[in-house]
Amino acid sequence: QVQLVESGGGSVQTGGSLRLSCAASGYTGIMAWFRQPPGKGREWVATASGTGATNYAVSMEGRFTIPRDNAKNTLYLQMNSLKPEDTATYYCRAGPIRGSYYWGQGTQVTVSS
Repeated sequence: QVQLVESGGGSVQTGGSLRLSCAASGYTGIMAWFRQPPGKGREWVATASGTGATNYAVSMEGRFTIPRDNAKNTLYLQMNSLKPEDTATYYCRAGPIRGSYYWGQGTQVTVSS
């Protein structure tokens, strides 16, 4: 079983930056970031493979990147040029691992105008 611990959320003004971290216990496979804005469903942000390939949702591409440090088993979400509509709870996910996915506890990001 993979355990994920997220950190780095907080409050920032429009145009600011934040970096979220997701530490995975002993896992360097496929990982992804999702977010859930207030009152809305969870949406995919980006995915990183174990070899470094990345994919981004269109609305985040160019502002968000997901660097990875496999030595630390950590995936990051670097968010730049933040907008109020980026306000959400951000989750990382590991998998699929033998058909299952594992989720972090979520971290809140609030962007004020």
